[in-house]
Amino acid sequence: MRRASHGLLGLLTLATPAIARAQSGIDTIEVTATRVPEPVIEVPASVTVVPGADLRDRAVTDLAGALALVSGVEAPSGGDAGPASAVPSLLGLHEFDAFLLVVDGVPWGGAFNPSIPTLDLTDVQKVEVLKGAAPVDFGATSFVGVIQAVHYPAGEAENRVMLGAGTNGQTIGTLSAALPSIGNYRQSISLEGQSRGYSVDREAYSAGRMLYRGALEDVAGGRLSLDISLDDTRTTPPSPIPRVGGDLTPLVSVNANLNPSDARVDENQYQGVLRYARPTDLGAWETTASWTFSDVSDVRGFLRPTLFAVDGQNADSQNQARRTEDGYFDTHFSKTLPGHVTLLYGADMLYGLGKQDSVNGAYDAPLCGCGSLPATTQLHVDEINSVDDRREFFGQYAQVDWTPVAGLDVLGGVRLNETRERLFSRHIDGFDATNDLARLSARGVTRPAGTIGANYTVWRSGRGARVAVYADYRDTFKPAAIDFGPDYTPLVLSPETADTVEAGVKANRLAGILDFDLDAFRMNFRNLVVQTTDATGNPILQNAGAQILQGVDAGLDARLAPDLRLALNGSYHDAHFTRYVASEGGTNVNAAGKELPLSPKFLAAAGLLYSPDQGIFGSTIVNYIGPRFLDIANTAPIRGYMTLAATIGVRWRGYQIMVSGTNLTDARPPVTASEFGDQSYYLLNGRSVLVTASADI
Repeated sequence: MRRASHGLLGLLTLATPAIARAQSGIDTIEVTATRVPEPVIEVPASVTVVPGADLRDRAVTDLAGALALVSGVEAPSGGDAGPASAVPSLLGLHEFDAFLLVVDGVPWGGAFNPSIPTLDLTDVQKVEVLKGAAPVDFGATSFVGVIQAVHYPAGEAENRVMLGAGTNGQTIGTLSAALPSIGNYRQSISLEGQSRGYSVDREAYSAGRMLYRGALEDVAGGRLSLDISLDDTRTTPPSPIPRVGGDLTPLVSVNANLNPSDARVDENQYQGVLRYARPTDLGAWETTASWTFSDVSDVRGFLRPTLFAVDGQNADSQNQARRTEDGYFDTHFSKTLPGHVTLLYGADMLYGLGKQDSVNGAYDAPLCGCGSLPATTQLHVDEINSVDDRREFFGQYAQVDWTPVAGLDVLGGVRLNETRERLFSRHIDGFDATNDLARLSARGVTRPAGTIGANYTVWRSGRGARVAVYADYRDTFKPAAIDFGPDYTPLVLSPETADTVEAGVKANRLAGILDFDLDAFRMNFRNLVVQTTDATGNPILQNAGAQILQGVDAGLDARLAPDLRLALNGSYHDAHFTRYVASEGGTNVNAAGKELPLSPKFLAAAGLLYSPDQGIFGSTIVNYIGPRFLDIANTAPIRGYMTLAATIGVRWRGYQIMVSGTNLTDARPPVTASEFGDQSYYLLNGRSVLVTASADI
């Protein structure tokens, strides 16, 4: 069972990497930035650690809620992957695949895209957020950040059961338990089942998940562990709303669902992970091997920008079957050398195989959302687009963590990346076989990447208060991800590349109550993959010249009383194109100097949390997301908005009852552009209220 904690407001430390800590006051330990456990305040990078206990105290079950209070990060729910997904923005880049999602050290989504809808936060010990790339430890898979969910190890658990019900028919149940040991074999299990509706007509989501963790000690002098996870996700997605000119069309209601009657995004995912660790003369040796299989049925439709029917049709449909396999292998050694040096070196491999068949048609969708809608199986097959994509990432890496003098920590590393991709695409025309197409595209890149940074403690007190300054430089690249959309995508695009400089100051326990973090960054970005449209209005992906991402994040956290904490933060981000001529609907648009779409310049948050071990507890959290543009040409501005989340509850003798609410202002702005529908946008999920009861077991 978790330790009692005064750290609920640690989640509200927003930008502060040194805030989320256990009751003992010991600095939080991270593993994402270095692989080797290290106090966050000593790491030359911006890292935030969100305790799992904080998530459970706020009834958070998705990534959007987990990141709601991380400074400089915006993570609106929804998107092409469905209402349970999210599109995190880090460093001002609102891009679904620009960051790396990791679960217990394994890339979640593998060599393709982050698998956010299947992310299981039940029994999570902590969530770590590294802003910026991780070019040594995770190579060509991370770009603007790494988000890692770390579950309790085998034999440990939250040891808690929870049941809940809420608005729009929401129900949820979770169980986490450490199972009885069998000799030297430790084991634990977590289960989650949930179902919920939304204010949008027919929009719904349900999931059943299991994570089993086992570990056997004294296996050839080491520890052998096994993880097995199963996920069954069922989603009825909303339909995005088209933009006409500078705003979303008022002809489509915010709660209308114009998808075909058989619309769904269903996924079955199975994963197995083996790990082995033991000490050797070469250092502490750790090896991880995992395999993941996903089977997806993706059925939906998208309104055309013309809105009104032409030849009896105003929407395009897809009925897609998709299968992906992901393999991951990493082996590395870490050894402490004379002179206060820790050496980490190893190699890894990430393999992905994705196959897709998309049967596309067209139909007429009444804009009022009040008429009948056909099933895709009733429509004429206009085209069949198929994809067979194989991706292979190899890397050899070495990293040195050196403390030359007390208080100075130098972290540097280099990695050789070898990436290969083979993409076979096929288009079968449903009207004229002479228009059938097939193409094989391949690309291989061998390129080094690396980082160098330093962290120096400029002041410390005898009571543990510290102030540190840090700076780092990172250079990396990322192969362009395939979006598995309905359209014919025959080319492997050029890899995205970036170099980043970052500097900041962070402190903890000043005067025994105050923590803060201030960091500034500048990233030179090249070949960003963006979604535009061709001369016929079909969505296409292309590389977008050069961009600059720069900004400042600041956060403050104060313990006003033993159980009461206040957190404040603010961010300024400037993300703009420096060189790019976009093709929108066949018209060239010079985007140089234009802001990146859906990238707000200003983000802010404030939170007040009261979290005693017994009795009444609660929280109030306000987020502000500033104005931004919907389009590359910056002709469609949208206003900023605010959201409010709150909880109130009571706990006693291992029991807890809580009422929690998200987006209580019921703000419904457009937050994410569809990569599949031309000039179409998803709205923020509406207001939700949940009542939960839980007990220690």
